[in-house]
Amino acid sequence: MNPGSPFHRLSRLPQPPVSRREFLWRSGGGLGGVALAGLLASDRLLAAGNPSRHPAPVFRPKAKRVIQLFMGGAASHLDLFDYKPELVKRDGQKSDFGEHVEAFQDGLGPWMKPVWDFHPHGQCGKPLSEVVADLGAVADEMAFVHNLVGQTGVHSQATYLQATGFQLPGFPGVGCWASYGLGSENENLPAFVVLPDHRGFASNGPKNWDSAFLPPQHAGTVVQLGRPNPIADLFPARGGKYVTPASESEAHALMAALNHGHAASRADDARLDARIRSYELAARMQLAAPEVLDISREPNHILDLYGIDSSTRTWPAEINAAEEMDAFGRKCLVARRLVERGVRYVQIWSGNDNGFPRRNWDSHEDIRRDHGPLARGFARGASALIRDLRQRGLLEDTVILWTTEFGRMPSSQGGKGRDHNPYVFTNWMAGGGIRGGTTVGESDEWGYKPRDRNKPTTVHDIHATLLHLLGFDHEKLTFRHNGIDRRLTDVSGEVIRGLLA
Repeated sequence: MNPGSPFHRLSRLPQPPVSRREFLWRSGGGLGGVALAGLLASDRLLAAGNPSRHPAPVFRPKAKRVIQLFMGGAASHLDLFDYKPELVKRDGQKSDFGEHVEAFQDGLGPWMKPVWDFHPHGQCGKPLSEVVADLGAVADEMAFVHNLVGQTGVHSQATYLQATGFQLPGFPGVGCWASYGLGSENENLPAFVVLPDHRGFASNGPKNWDSAFLPPQHAGTVVQLGRPNPIADLFPARGGKYVTPASESEAHALMAALNHGHAASRADDARLDARIRSYELAARMQLAAPEVLDISREPNHILDLYGIDSSTRTWPAEINAAEEMDAFGRKCLVARRLVERGVRYVQIWSGNDNGFPRRNWDSHEDIRRDHGPLARGFARGASALIRDLRQRGLLEDTVILWTTEFGRMPSSQGGKGRDHNPYVFTNWMAGGGIRGGTTVGESDEWGYKPRDRNKPTTVHDIHATLLHLLGFDHEKLTFRHNGIDRRLTDVSGEVIRGLLA
């Protein structure tokens, strides 16, 4: 055997295997040093220098975890949350914005009133659309921002902005920053989990939760609920009958030894450290993931709360509200199970980027047809999630964030639809550290732009507030990349104090 071969070195490993701790001390440098550094860093015993370590919170956090609900395709604030009596009064009249409007398509038809009626809910009296009436039960937990502005009416760029803080690819998702800052409370599960729409990915797909220049272990782990293998490549393929528990264990040992040898001369390469961590996590997840994704043991009253039909279901070509409730409710229930087991950030997506009739929120043709099932489904699941977290004592330190890439115009498009509106739209938050039953910022009488155009809210403000709730100063949670101290909020952003309890 070639003395320079890694297999030659493997043949000379001490037998029987030494303990993990003894191996680290014997190794001294290389992977032993990297692993020992990781252990020390996790205990806050090592100074700065390891790019994989988690920065300590700047101040005591009000929240430990986040569940983000992302409506892919641009949900209409006007038909869900932001009630405009003037649109009801002027319905069908020629729209007049008082200025030139650059529409994404030909969406400057007559004023169009909300598709559904609005009614007040909760002690706060928040008007909500009939289609999201399930949220009325938790209206006093929710805080709305109605003057949020975007930077573009293009789906891909606007989705990047909401998901990563930048309009271009190549930047970490917001969940990646949470993972980098906090890590996971459960070593058997990832810190950042993504639950995409069951029909497919939204605009940009996995780039929305990629780690980019952060250490790779902070990327989102995709879980496709309803599929035979919800987590890709976690278990051997069915055709691989030659793979046995013994052979798989031996393969893991071989890969670990090869990685050890490779890392010995590359102690500063964070990519290999991340790859080793991902392999180790995958091995641990083989035991932990099936349990957390199995909702069969949840009591019937919890399944009913989330709108889940426990019978076997297939997805027909035409969707309806019950099926959307089932799909979104399952994701919300799994999200609750994930966060109560230590996952820091769960991102739930509604709407995919292909298919017709619409299977997303991009309702150019027919708001009622497209928004109806999706809105009823998300509202049932989100309401159940908030109530379930509350009864378990988890809501007080879990933030719920609802967002979409931009809003929709107060004028009609084709009589029944609405065009893109990046000039103003809505986000809402609930849970840990949020002052429920409040509204911060207003749109104008049409829901076209912020009422106070000099003081809009930006996505960087939302992200700054989110990091603040997790205990971080958004200006100080940075990562050095290409000579720049990068951060989630770029070079702007202010904490929205009116949202804080």
